[in-house]
Amino acid sequence: MDLFILLVLILQLLVANATYSGDVKSPAASSSFLLGLRGGDNTDLVPQTLRNLVDETIKADRKIIVVTGGVLSGIGKGVTASSIGVLLRAMGLRVTALKIDPYLNVDAGTMSPFEHGEVFVLDDGGETDLDLGNYERFLSVSLTRESNLSTGKIYQSVIEKERRGDYLGKTVQVVPHISDAIQEWILRVAKAPVAKFGASKKETPEICIVEVGGTLGDIESMPFVEALRQLQELVGYKNMCFVHVSLVPVLGSPAEQKTKPTQHSVAQMRQLGLSPDFIACRGKQPLESSARRKIAMFSSVPPNAIISIHDVSNIYRVPLMMMEQNLASMLAHRLRIKPFYKRNSPQQYSTFENQDMTGISKSKFIKEWTALADSVDVPESECCIAMVGKYVGHGDAYLSVVKALTHSAIATKQRLKIEWIVASDLDLNDEYTSKETYKNAWERLKKCDGIVVPGGFGVRGFEGKVDAIRYARESKTPFLGICLGMQASVVEYCRNVLNRSKAHSSEFRDDLEEDMEDAIIFMPEGDRERMGGTMRLGLRETILRKGSIAFKYYGNEKVQERHRHRYEVNPAIVPDLEFAGLNFVGRNADSSGERMEIVELDETVHPYFVASQFHPEFTSRPEKPNPLFLGLMEASKKRASGAV
Repeated sequence: MDLFILLVLILQLLVANATYSGDVKSPAASSSFLLGLRGGDNTDLVPQTLRNLVDETIKADRKIIVVTGGVLSGIGKGVTASSIGVLLRAMGLRVTALKIDPYLNVDAGTMSPFEHGEVFVLDDGGETDLDLGNYERFLSVSLTRESNLSTGKIYQSVIEKERRGDYLGKTVQVVPHISDAIQEWILRVAKAPVAKFGASKKETPEICIVEVGGTLGDIESMPFVEALRQLQELVGYKNMCFVHVSLVPVLGSPAEQKTKPTQHSVAQMRQLGLSPDFIACRGKQPLESSARRKIAMFSSVPPNAIISIHDVSNIYRVPLMMMEQNLASMLAHRLRIKPFYKRNSPQQYSTFENQDMTGISKSKFIKEWTALADSVDVPESECCIAMVGKYVGHGDAYLSVVKALTHSAIATKQRLKIEWIVASDLDLNDEYTSKETYKNAWERLKKCDGIVVPGGFGVRGFEGKVDAIRYARESKTPFLGICLGMQASVVEYCRNVLNRSKAHSSEFRDDLEEDMEDAIIFMPEGDRERMGGTMRLGLRETILRKGSIAFKYYGNEKVQERHRHRYEVNPAIVPDLEFAGLNFVGRNADSSGERMEIVELDETVHPYFVASQFHPEFTSRPEKPNPLFLGLMEASKKRASGAV
């Protein structure tokens, strides 16, 4: 009897092995194997909407790359995802991106910069996580509000469907209803046409990069992790892969790279049902061979697929560092990306260690990107710009402004140095400002070659901004004001040139004389009750006055820029200001009336004094700096060299 059982077991093993190798043509077994590879398991458990999206994704041969993070937050998932996008662009592929944020907020619009950094605004008015700014700058595309998915958004959409009765009396649960909704969202974004930056024509993406915010294992991200596990089952192994970003710290004496955090991070990832195809190891120094072998042994990820993402001289070198480790070829083979993948190739995706099957290393795109990275490291001169703001203690609060300044510094061949100045430190009347702090802040400001007053909310620091702008105007220091910075420049001019000493913004004072002292007013169509998504948001047209500084740098009469504000310059005081020399050279005429968009002083009066109601930083790109920032950096370079 025991011998009979043993023979049956041996026979089953032989059949299973023959089926896998293709020697036995078992329809059921081979079908199951192929479905696991290419996806499309047509199970009754999958709702029709999701099934249709899965079928369309497989038919279109669209790929999904998921970037996760372990050990700690802020490890560099956004830069990793963006840099992978650069490699895909170099391969000639159309790329889009999706950021998943596990917080309960519907979007980032109501979050304080102290909490979460800047709010990045898209063309369609979406208020999103700052990582979408990285995606747009690196991928050179214009994303939409759907490209940022939060727990709040997904729960809101499911609850709305439940209220409408779409679930036909079912008990609505996290699994399957929330997880299905997440999968549908991902696949909708993956196929939604996007336009290249500055273009009107939209094209359907070939690859979607999905970044999961936070750290794997966080309780709030569990529904998203489960949804991704299910999604790979549906779309198939060849259509979806995972890149896990982890930390390899250096400790001890002598210093040693420690792999245990990464080992535990991958183990936890596997417990959640996900398996990394690539591990991106963050650290100060290149990953040592011994550390790579140890991670490979404990993670079951091939050594060549463990990528060193160490510190480099500038952020634009990260894609090049990935390319040197042949990540592009491995991705192409792992995801069967045509035309790079060779059908029926016996090689594993991790075997392309020194073989660039994509040929991108010699492409025009990579040569231009390399030149961009090199130019950051070899500037002709140095320029110091003062950033006068409320949130300077949190560097990410002005991330896009810093990036825009960097783009223009690269274009003008300068090394950028930013002097962070707390606006309230410039106001001796502020209750938290000491005489010593006040003196130090002004000494630092006066050493700078240019001044930027960025956007913000709240009255604290407003007087300091006004004083900084007055100094910039009177000392002829190049100046750029953004949003609240423009409003502060109008208030300053009213007070010190028109001699309206009580001029202010009605955002901060409600006792102002109408059309005399209320230099800044609430927009008529604004909502004072609801905060989220009620500002003037997104891309709007501005008509420029010919002969102005703004027109000179933009080179067009009509320009499109992104907005985010509730208050605006009072049109009633504009004639008095223009008569006194403050020129409103950019205006917008829409259904709600004329808006003041750009203000400047004539070049015969000041080398560069420009302020905009819109946010020019959101449309600056490494290859194409925003014109207003370019003008500031050119003027600041002249001042630094003594030419002004």
